[in-house]
Amino acid sequence: MRFRMTIILALCAAPPISAADWPQFRGPGGLGVAADKSLPATWSDNANIAWKTDLPGSGSSSPIVVGDKIFVTCYSGYGLDQDDPGDPKNLKRHLICLGKQGKILWTRDIVTAAKDAAYTGSYITQHGYASSTPVSDGKTIYCFFGVAGVVAFDLGGKQLWQSSVGTGTNSWGTGTSPILSGDLVIVNASAESSSLVALNKKDGSVAWKQPGKEWWSWTTPLLTDANGRQEVVISIYVRLRGHDSKTGKELWNCAGLDDYVCPSPVAHDGVVFVIGARDNTAMAIKAGGSGDVSKTHVLWTVGRGSNVSSPLYHDGHLYWASEKRGVVYCVDVKSGKMKHEQRLDPNPDLVYASAFLAGGKIYYVSRNHGTYVIDAKPQFKQLAHNVIASDTSVFNGSPAAMDGKLLLRSDRRLYCIGKP
Repeated sequence: MRFRMTIILALCAAPPISAADWPQFRGPGGLGVAADKSLPATWSDNANIAWKTDLPGSGSSSPIVVGDKIFVTCYSGYGLDQDDPGDPKNLKRHLICLGKQGKILWTRDIVTAAKDAAYTGSYITQHGYASSTPVSDGKTIYCFFGVAGVVAFDLGGKQLWQSSVGTGTNSWGTGTSPILSGDLVIVNASAESSSLVALNKKDGSVAWKQPGKEWWSWTTPLLTDANGRQEVVISIYVRLRGHDSKTGKELWNCAGLDDYVCPSPVAHDGVVFVIGARDNTAMAIKAGGSGDVSKTHVLWTVGRGSNVSSPLYHDGHLYWASEKRGVVYCVDVKSGKMKHEQRLDPNPDLVYASAFLAGGKIYYVSRNHGTYVIDAKPQFKQLAHNVIASDTSVFNGSPAAMDGKLLLRSDRRLYCIGKP
């Protein structure tokens, strides 16, 4: 009887996230893999656009899908034109809720007295002030807006709490997305307080905080299971670290990427894969260690990486796109051997969005030259190059899957790709 009650209580406590939802940056587990195999591979202004909706501001975050709603963030009022950025006092951050037919249901503004980094130079101007993707447990939406903190809303748009994780700024701005573990919201607050922070979902109070030096990291943390425990893995300047998800205690660390880090790690079968260091390094590290595991758990290192875009795992291989070279890579995860290194055609110039997999196809979204679709196999084959010519704004967000369709956002609009 006690066993049956345990099962019932566990089911009642389980988050009401559906298998059809896309609840966080890069979808379930943050891995960039869609279960739906029927997503379209080709589209244009006049084909396979189910709907498009103008957004009330710019942004580089990705959309998420929770039940019958879509959520995406953006900003307005300041930092929309590098030549004339305006008054920073007018900066507004927004959480937008849309229905699955593209209608905006509500908009909520997030305010703060904290001063953000100025919209100058060539860094923050590349992505702006809404680059962190929200995360949801099916009941609540949690957003991260840098110096404005973490903000929680219910699905109807009621703000539940707002909690600061630091007011430090960086010329690169904020880009990491929050993740959920049990009753915690976990945020890489590298720019804001050089720390990894866990907040209680109920009220935003700090559950644990792990400080560090020279974090210089814009990567979204990864949850992975190893040796019967859940670890929070984060890639920071020159180190990779694994923390206990419940307490924040550091479990292991190893020599990592000798540079600032933007791409988020992925994992498969107890192995963590990281890339970065301005297009120079990819690594495979066995999770579940203790202390410094640099000499015992690093499985391989390859002299290829990506400065911004995150990788994905599929069928024994790791795939990713470099930021500036327009080159995509495939590595055998057992040996670290490069299987393909191929330039996309035409050259996409810059890729900030992360690799996305659906139905045996990999989607690479470039900033200014459309979306490239390749065969998810070690032998390179480009299947399609899709351009929405009417939208000349920047595409920084990573795709999301929804009901056999693809969600894609630009600085101007949110698109639903698929049959109307």
